Amino acid sequence: MSLISSLPSVSAQSIRPAADLVADRPALAPSALSAPPTGSFGTVLDNLVTGVEQSQAQAAAVTRSVLLGDNQNLHQSVIAMQEASLSFNLMVQVRNKVVESYQELMRLPV
Repeated sequence: MSLISSLPSVSAQSIRPAADLVADRPALAPSALSAPPTGSFGTVLDNLVTGVEQSQAQAAAVTRSVLLGDNQNLHQSVIAMQEASLSFNLMVQVRNKVVESYQELMRLPV
């Protein structure tokens, strides 16, 4: 018996379209990477930090509503927390690369 034949069959009616899943999710803070950066480098970094802070606050709000019983969509809470975690990790990696670049510039001979 092959591995594929042992899987349960799935009908086309039981599969929800991805658009339905996206429509169920709460709107998250806009990503700092979705639009081309404008302004100075400091402004871009400030927008990145603000976006991360907003996504973390929204994830906390969704999680709080699930814990209080106002919202039954646990998956929305988990997705929001993961998105906030990923955006925070991206921000930390950008910070690490900026610090590394600065240190490399300081090592250059004048």
